[in-house]
Amino acid sequence: MELKFTEEQEMFRESVREFCQRKITPVALEMEKTREISIEIKKGMAELGLLGCTASPEYGGSGLDAVSAGVIGEELARADPTGSIPVFYLVQAAWGFVLNKYGTEEAKEEVFPKVIAGEYFLGIATTESDAGSDVGGTRTMIKKEGDGYIVNGEKMYISGVREAAEGGGGHLTIAKQNPELGTRGMTMFYLPLTADGITPTYIDDLGREGISCGGFAIDNVRIPKYYIIGEENKGFYIVHEGYEFARGLIAVICAAAGLKSLENGMNYIKERKCFGTAIGKFEEINFRLAEHYTRLNMLRDLAYKSLWTIDREQQGKGSRFETSKAIAMAKMFASDWACNAINDVMQWQGAFGYSKECPDQAAWRAIRSFALAEGSKEMMKMIVARELLGKEFIAYK
Repeated sequence: MELKFTEEQEMFRESVREFCQRKITPVALEMEKTREISIEIKKGMAELGLLGCTASPEYGGSGLDAVSAGVIGEELARADPTGSIPVFYLVQAAWGFVLNKYGTEEAKEEVFPKVIAGEYFLGIATTESDAGSDVGGTRTMIKKEGDGYIVNGEKMYISGVREAAEGGGGHLTIAKQNPELGTRGMTMFYLPLTADGITPTYIDDLGREGISCGGFAIDNVRIPKYYIIGEENKGFYIVHEGYEFARGLIAVICAAAGLKSLENGMNYIKERKCFGTAIGKFEEINFRLAEHYTRLNMLRDLAYKSLWTIDREQQGKGSRFETSKAIAMAKMFASDWACNAINDVMQWQGAFGYSKECPDQAAWRAIRSFALAEGSKEMMKMIVARELLGKEFIAYK
């Protein structure tokens, strides 16, 4: 029944927290204007081994387990209210896990050293204009040609497009290889966004300004055979392992951002006076504080437990379905609970809470995205219900 951090994880947390407080917190809100993560921060993250941290040591990574990866995500979320750096981190941690597990030796040797050094960005590109949570709705196609493959299609609402297209790197991508087989005919592969035939576009997100969002057209892009991730026609199953790793990290990040915002709120309501008394004495405020604090700590515990189930599965001690359910439970209300807490903190701070000088407004905009990212909260409910009732109760089948 015991679930606690190891001494090594606690020491690692301290080193990450020290870096965050020194390098990230003082400049985090500047990303609302610069719309990028500074080279200095990326370099510092690389030196600490935070980038591509789930890659094996033989490729230069730290080989971290899911719980340890969550520790990093938690500290980054506390330090960066814009959510930019946590997203930059979690995408590469989750999909680095997939590349490390299923990628070819050639692909890992090519990609990981540059990702780990902060020179390349590694992302995920499954979403299309008509295909989000329904990955099976993908229209992008991949077909064999000679000793490689040709890819055609488009992806949209993808994190890190500018980072990969202009700075180097690429995205793990999914496409239909044998459409007549449905989801059993989808293949996953690494797609460098610097390849000929890639045309990127950029869109403005509501928040998370430090990391780009956009899409890219894929016009007869040729990739080598060694870019295939896992087996052909197995991509649909592989992609969900990456999603679940990312969802577990997102749940931790939401809890951390919400709890950090509550800290900001507590500091304010202790000092701010109304009618001659500190507003923290009013029941409407301190009761809400108690509820949010309890709920977010419940979320934090559930989030780490979900990451623990991933580690157990990798050790052969748990099933794929147990992991899916635990992860979906953790992510289901993560964004809602954190956003509700942050929204109340903004309310407590009055006009300041609505100003760009207040870090909590940036946190609200960032955390709101996680009700959608890596699978909507509605999808999480469907997954939990599926595991409780059985596949015969899936509404869309």
